[in-house]
Amino acid sequence: MRERFWERFPLEALTADEWEALCDGCGRCCLVRLEDEDTGEVHATRLACRLLDTDTCRCTDYAQRLARVPGCVQVTPEVAGWDWLPRTCAYRRLARGEALAAWHPLISGDPGSVQRAGVSMRGRVISETGVDEEDYQDHIVQWRD
Repeated sequence: MRERFWERFPLEALTADEWEALCDGCGRCCLVRLEDEDTGEVHATRLACRLLDTDTCRCTDYAQRLARVPGCVQVTPEVAGWDWLPRTCAYRRLARGEALAAWHPLISGDPGSVQRAGVSMRGRVISETGVDEEDYQDHIVQWRD
C-alpha cells in the first residue's frame, strides 16, 4: 500500500487493498436498520447481520455477502458519503473531506484502538438470527458516534 494513501488519493483512486484497509472493523455498517414507513426515518438496532461475527466484527462470508444477504449494500466511492454509514466510518469521513479519527488503526497502528475508543460493536450486539423479525423494533438503539 502507498504511504498515507488516505490523505494523498481520492477514494476512487485507491487500490483494492487500500480500500479494504480503510475499514476499521467496527461492525456498525452491518447492523440491521429499520425504516419508519410513515416518516421515512431510519432507526439503528443492536441486531447484527446474520453473517457478522459479533466477537470479531468481521463478515463470515465477505466474498458472497451481497448474494447471501438481501439488502446488503457494498460500500463504494459512490455511496461512501451517504448518511446511513456511521459518522465514525472512514469511508464516510474521507468522502466528506474529513480526516480519519485518531483511533483509526491506520493512524494508531493498533487494531485494538477501535474497541478502546468505544466505536466497535464487539460485545454490544446480537445476531438477527436469534430474533423474530416482528420483534426487531424492540431492539432499536441510539448509538453515540
